[in-house]
Amino acid sequence: MTDALVLHPIARVESSLRDRADAPRQGDEGAPDAWVVFDESVRAALADITAGDELILITWFDRADRAVQAVHPRGDTSRPATGVFSTRSPDRPNPLGLHRVTVLAVDELRLHVNNLEALDGTPIVDVKPVLGEIPER
Repeated sequence: MTDALVLHPIARVESSLRDRADAPRQGDEGAPDAWVVFDESVRAALADITAGDELILITWFDRADRAVQAVHPRGDTSRPATGVFSTRSPDRPNPLGLHRVTVLAVDELRLHVNNLEALDGTPIVDVKPVLGEIPER
């Protein structure tokens, strides 16, 4: 068994958010609409995505501090430090982000989405559909 784990970006975020200090903590807390621009190599994987679809975007927080193991939740120093696995902090040993978005429009290899608090240039490593109730699957 090897410890190697290889992820390849399949897309990048295009957003007006450039600075982490300006980004909301969660997408539903005022994140702007953004574009997700996919690599040509995954064109077939996008074939069934349409406006109105709800997706989970899995990002790699490329500007995260991977040494952080505890944070004050939401940056509030009046709250006790908490292990990052109990928080949604982007700073963590393996900085994966989860973002629930709605597709507003599809333009070839580009998805226009809402509620994406990821910074401009953030790599996307996977996309999953939001699942409905069991009978809808």
